Amino acid sequence: MTLSIDTTFGALLIGGFCAAALSGIVVVQTFLYTKLFPRDSARVKAIVGAVLTLDVMHSLLVYTSIWIYLITYYGNETKIDTIPIPLALTGFVTAILTLTVHCFFSYRIHKISRQQWRFTALILVLAFFRLCCATVTTAEMIRLKTFTAFKAEFRWILTLGLAMSTLVDILITCFLTHFLQSLQSEIMMSTNMDRVVGAVVLYTFETNLLTSTASTLSMICWLTMPNNLVFLAFHFFIGKLYANSLLATLNARQQLEHQRRGNNPIALPSGLFRTIGTVPRKTTDESPSQDGVSIPDKLDLTVARAVERVADEPSPSERVKHVSILQA
Repeated sequence: MTLSIDTTFGALLIGGFCAAALSGIVVVQTFLYTKLFPRDSARVKAIVGAVLTLDVMHSLLVYTSIWIYLITYYGNETKIDTIPIPLALTGFVTAILTLTVHCFFSYRIHKISRQQWRFTALILVLAFFRLCCATVTTAEMIRLKTFTAFKAEFRWILTLGLAMSTLVDILITCFLTHFLQSLQSEIMMSTNMDRVVGAVVLYTFETNLLTSTASTLSMICWLTMPNNLVFLAFHFFIGKLYANSLLATLNARQQLEHQRRGNNPIALPSGLFRTIGTVPRKTTDESPSQDGVSIPDKLDLTVARAVERVADEPSPSERVKHVSILQA
């Protein structure tokens, strides 16, 4: 590998700084979640806990890798081609975190699509295939120990893994947008509810756009810049973006519920991290409903609650309309 300080050590340092900043946002998002949704189900809380734990593990591996390159290997330029074990493990932890988020969104698609497994199964299969690619990548990096040897034999496996990650993001965006817009067209909604659906569609597009862009940029740099480590700068914060996309989605539920009830006439802020701006005041929205289940516990989105009600007792006309939309 031809040494360039700017595109090797410099890229690692910048990637580490960005990862640290995004990890801080993950912590803030998690804190907000614990304050806003103390009555969430144990399943959702476990997902949030797993995401935070994986993010901390990933951060420690990134910092250890940077320490090895900049401190342990200080003055030894030939070591830049070496792949430390912590660096190889960052890819595996990122893949597990990515799989967790993809499974979360596939569950939402499963609920909104009225339990149509063909959509959920496609996403899950591709997501697990992406994890397999990352597992092989990590194992071979540890075995081969250098980027030169890894690129000579297994350059394609890392490329395939990044491509799968981007593809799953695109499918999630398309499926969620499709079913939300179908819901919008087939159900008579109030103005507030209609605005909520539109906000969720935009929100889905923006959050998945960030994660897919990061994966694509990392893949492009990996393919077009074989003699530097710029691709790692992007790869370091791919997992952070996935963690923030899940947490921001969970934290946006209260604002969506306020908007549906007409308590908040302002449209849902777009962007991935704008839910951390202020902590909404707690209202009766978080109190249990008549059936003893809190609003966040029923479903991840207010929109999904409406879908479930329609799915439980569809009228003949709604059933025909639903089938025609899905078959179009």
